[in-house]
Amino acid sequence: MLPIYTKSDHHEKMNRHPFGNGQPKGSGAYPIGGGGRRGSAFNIRPDKYDKYQPRSIRGRRRKAAMRVGGGVTLFFLLLTFLFPSLRPAGLFGGLGLAIWGGGEEFNIETVRYYDLANVGGTSKGWEREERILLCAPLRDAAPHMPMFFSHLRNLTYPHHLIDLAFLVGDSKDNTLNILSDMLAELQASDEPKMAFGEISVIEKDFGQKVNQDVESRHGFAAQASRRKSMAQARNWLLSAALRPTHSWVYWRDVDVETAPFTILEDLMRHNKDVIVPNVWRPLPDWLGGEQPYDLNSWQESETALALADTLDEDAVIVEGYAEYATWRPHLAYLRDPYGDPDMEMEIDGVGGVSILAKAKVFRSGVHFPAFSFEKHAETEGFGKMAKRMGYSVVGLPHYTIWHLYEPSVDDIRHMEEMEQERKQREQEEKEKQERLDKINSQFEVGSSQWEKDKEAIQGATKEAAAKEQAVLEAKQKAKADEVSKEPKTKKEQSHDDKDAKDSSSEVKQNPSPQQKADGQPAKHPEEAKRQKSAKDSEGDKPVAKADPPKDETEADMPKKPAQR
Repeated sequence: MLPIYTKSDHHEKMNRHPFGNGQPKGSGAYPIGGGGRRGSAFNIRPDKYDKYQPRSIRGRRRKAAMRVGGGVTLFFLLLTFLFPSLRPAGLFGGLGLAIWGGGEEFNIETVRYYDLANVGGTSKGWEREERILLCAPLRDAAPHMPMFFSHLRNLTYPHHLIDLAFLVGDSKDNTLNILSDMLAELQASDEPKMAFGEISVIEKDFGQKVNQDVESRHGFAAQASRRKSMAQARNWLLSAALRPTHSWVYWRDVDVETAPFTILEDLMRHNKDVIVPNVWRPLPDWLGGEQPYDLNSWQESETALALADTLDEDAVIVEGYAEYATWRPHLAYLRDPYGDPDMEMEIDGVGGVSILAKAKVFRSGVHFPAFSFEKHAETEGFGKMAKRMGYSVVGLPHYTIWHLYEPSVDDIRHMEEMEQERKQREQEEKEKQERLDKINSQFEVGSSQWEKDKEAIQGATKEAAAKEQAVLEAKQKAKADEVSKEPKTKKEQSHDDKDAKDSSSEVKQNPSPQQKADGQPAKHPEEAKRQKSAKDSEGDKPVAKADPPKDETEADMPKKPAQR
């Protein structure tokens, strides 16, 4: 049955819809109505379907462009994922973190990415550009700063790969001011390879009460508290300065006097987790010339382990003191000046003068215990802890660096006595020289005149000696002549005749070659000698004519012997 339509004053019609289900007026899907309110009547007009007309050419172009752009973007992201060198440094920072998770820096300033697998530390870190953190605790170190910075300048490891970290604590001198000035001078050097990397200066006091003199620092009573305080300083410095980019950590005391310039490369070449050199110190000649210094590098012994079991829980064993006889093999006492510097020795405790360790050792939790760890603290406890965690700890017994000589109170007293003796000797020599100068000035004698007088005296002495020798020879000759002129006794005459007879018989039996040739009998040697002397005397004297004898009787008259 069809519905009945009735007119109204408002010309409204009842909305009808096959699926109205009694919904309120105007709520149907297809509202109907006549010339009442606009939009209330069902009106079928062509303009209502304009929006359902086919898409225009501009819309199709826009969609195609979007598709092409998306493809290019996807291709670019794929290339950057496959080839890291093509990744942009400052573009798509957050997107890069989500997609490839790499890059040294992201576009977001507060986000950094580090891969610790690349900073494990190798034997040739200088070739792989591995960074080193050089740590130096300072306390009243002003006198040693120039020497320490000279060592820094001479290091052969690339300086831009070395970061410096200093902790100044409990200092009473101007260590901090000197450090700042020298760092500024070092970084402003004209040499392009002299400047270092990042530099950190940290101030922290630990209430250290022990004085810095030798007796106080090395006295047995102060060792436990001093070691624990030094351990705190090292841990503070390390925790504040260690960066994710560091592969090695090098601890160095400022009072090292002599060390090889290549010490970083030399120690790194062994590729050990913890490694230390041997440390000695020079001494004056009257003390022996040299001496082992760092006794904190040692191997464990059964005696020391037994001693540790008898001590309290908080006790700290320190080496080099009679109170703790550990009988450990010390690295310092095994030094051979001519030994192999690359020879390694496994140790349990390490000294703190010079330590090179891989950064992963500290990242894994090894530190310098400021408490009693296995009855040890600070560097010795550090070595014990590293060994406990399975890291390699070695020392080089024949690779030696030299610590600065610091005289003790007894040494200073002895040196003062030696200095007084030296001054006393110098004063005595000075006074003696002054007396000699005074004598020479008061009794001045010309050197030339003195030489002349000396020569004259020597000449007169020689002349007198010659005269005395001539007189002595004349007396001896006269005495010999008198003896020869004296008449011989019968006994002497018979003895001479016998000797002459024997000599003549011998000559006759053995004539000379000339006599044999001439057929003459051999002459007696004495006779030949007399004849020769007579000829010589005749040759010297003028030849005089011999007067003929006056008569025969005179010539034949025998001559009387001369009167005595």
